[in-house]
Amino acid sequence: MKEAMPVLTAGAGLHETLALLTSQLRPDANHKEDMVFLKDVFSERSLGYLMKIHEKLRQYERQSPIPVLHSASSLAEDVAEELQSGPMSTEEKELLLLLTSPHLKAVLSVHDTVAQKNFDPVLPPLPDDFEDELEEESVKIVRLVKNKEPLGATIRRDEATGVVIVARIMRGGAADRSGLVHVGDELREVNGVSVIHKRPDEISQLLSQSQGSITLKIIPAIKEEDRLKDSKVYMRALFDYIPLEDKATPCQEAGLPFKRGDILQVVTQDDHTWWQAKRVGDSNLRAGLIPSKLFQERRLAYRTKMGTLPNPKSPKKPVYDQGCDKEDCDCEGYFNGQYIVSPKCKAVAPSCGQVFSWEFYSAGLRRSFRLSRKDRQGSSGEGSDPGDSDYMTYEEVTRYQQRPNERPRLVVLIGSLGARINELKQRVIAENPHRFAVAVPHTTRPKKPHEKEGVEYHFVTKQQFDADALNNKFIEHGEYKENQYGTSIEAIRSVQAKNKMCVVDVQPEALKRLRTAEFKPYVIFVKPRVPESRRRRSAATSPGGGEHGRVTDDDLQEMRQSAVQIDQQYGHLVDRVLIKEDSASACAELRGILERLERESFWVPLNWVRT
Repeated sequence: MKEAMPVLTAGAGLHETLALLTSQLRPDANHKEDMVFLKDVFSERSLGYLMKIHEKLRQYERQSPIPVLHSASSLAEDVAEELQSGPMSTEEKELLLLLTSPHLKAVLSVHDTVAQKNFDPVLPPLPDDFEDELEEESVKIVRLVKNKEPLGATIRRDEATGVVIVARIMRGGAADRSGLVHVGDELREVNGVSVIHKRPDEISQLLSQSQGSITLKIIPAIKEEDRLKDSKVYMRALFDYIPLEDKATPCQEAGLPFKRGDILQVVTQDDHTWWQAKRVGDSNLRAGLIPSKLFQERRLAYRTKMGTLPNPKSPKKPVYDQGCDKEDCDCEGYFNGQYIVSPKCKAVAPSCGQVFSWEFYSAGLRRSFRLSRKDRQGSSGEGSDPGDSDYMTYEEVTRYQQRPNERPRLVVLIGSLGARINELKQRVIAENPHRFAVAVPHTTRPKKPHEKEGVEYHFVTKQQFDADALNNKFIEHGEYKENQYGTSIEAIRSVQAKNKMCVVDVQPEALKRLRTAEFKPYVIFVKPRVPESRRRRSAATSPGGGEHGRVTDDDLQEMRQSAVQIDQQYGHLVDRVLIKEDSASACAELRGILERLERESFWVPLNWVRT
């Protein structure tokens, strides 16, 4: 039997109704969080106070009280003057003291203001030499209070009429907050100074020098645009922007600086050349100017054509984290971030995926690797790549959090020279194999006695492998010693179907293949912390976790250059950079990242979550 809702009395106030509603909220299994939220809101003390104030105001309106007189201050002055005209008793002296006290005078002055309803601001008088041609036009006098912040508006001279008009209003600025100045308004005067024959830069200087109260004489636009609500368009910046270095911006002081990876809330795209945006998480509520996507792409294309910008289609190929290259090693190679190692090599060759050796690293760093990179290919296929337009500008994003019924996100590791991402991956997975797993690769190599199908590899024929490669079933694949190796899309799906988080490490070229709504990859760029020089390397930790050997400054420079090149070409696809001090700390940091992926929300491309 349902409990009946208590009946409110006729005189119950709004705050009483609110309190009763709060007491009637019952937890619901499907809407428990909503109920808790509503109860917290309705129980808020400040909301109760507002409701009481509202009731008092409504009561005042219903009673419509009429003041006894409108000049209590004058009456008090007359009484005080009368008292002082003759001898005063003790009571009269006390009354005079009360009537002449500053506090009572202030109270009576407020009483008179309310009684007379004299709330409107006092506008400055119109000048005697008011232009005759404005008699038929609607003139608006706007007085703004401006501190040290900019006014938040830009102006330009109309080419057709020659008048000075408001070009744009910066969201969150003084002009925007006032609601009195709009795009298209004609500006006639600033603080009583005519601007009809002044240049826009002179007017801007006049506005910037004005402090405190600033008075504008404006002829409103014929049709004032409605104030737009804050846009829900969010963009991830794919390049750095410094307004003070941009000569094309209409106002450098109004520009919004940002760095690659910043999330920008675009509040208006009315101007096809310059958008207005805010940085998400920034305490500054005022929007700034940023180049629009189309404008930025056009000028990057122009710079490429003029030879002042490298062609994005032909970047220098970076050097990645690599595997074993020891001449007498019995390895089968290095593929997909995994050392393809024989049992013999595992036992006698610690440089092959076991203990890192700087002697080995120094000797083999600059030689080509056993698994020919020209034979290692990335599969083509549909992917979400913000670089489809060739130039890195912006990528529209939204917040995403994994739901309980969804498959875990794919975690992709890429690494520069010396990062040893395979070792890092294997350590994290070994600690918790029930939550994390790797994608089992395919190979055409014959199965060895100790190997099991689907554990070390999926063993397939060469014909089957070639057919799968032709059908773009591999993320990447390559050939070594006449045997082919590859990691398939299905291998990743197989891990995710078990509700495990799949962790793969690939060459950066494969990122485009993986950037799909299905996998929603979280990309981690691992790079070792490289000492500045050999003289300082003893104070640093080896990127691979072992002791430094005969490593040269050239070797260290190659590692630094590898990290720089990967960052330049693929940094826009990276969600997190992990600087590897040593294996233990890097493993702990990676473990923390994986755990947060399951419970926190992250910015992802908008088309990954669209239904």
